[in-house]
Amino acid sequence: MYVNRWIDIDERWLDEHFIRASGPGGQNVNRVATAVQLRFDLASCADLTDEVKHRLQRIASGRISANGILIIDARRFRTQHANRMDARKRLRELILQAMISPRQRRRTRPSPSADRRRLEEKSRRKQIKQNRQRVSVSHTD
Repeated sequence: MYVNRWIDIDERWLDEHFIRASGPGGQNVNRVATAVQLRFDLASCADLTDEVKHRLQRIASGRISANGILIIDARRFRTQHANRMDARKRLRELILQAMISPRQRRRTRPSPSADRRRLEEKSRRKQIKQNRQRVSVSHTD
């Protein structure tokens, strides 16, 4: 399965099962297995780097079984072929998303003037809240 010019997934890591789908299909829905369950053996796949595998596990954590198999269900269309293409397209998109490494965070500090403004606003809020408190009146007659 072609992902991009750097990655080409060998078909041996993919396993497709066809199951009956609910939804549109008329009378055929009870007779023809049009839904596709694509299983991708992520744990043993040698076509992806460990970095990409790790990110893919994080992205698709809810779809990965205990033994490292990514399961994609495709039942959007009425035909087996369309659902098969849809499942493969979704797998390809997940892999492409996992290939993008997150940007490194650069630590920043607020400027001294921003710090000063924050503290001034804080004291202003404190004063507003203190003015809302009940005033105690002492009767000294």
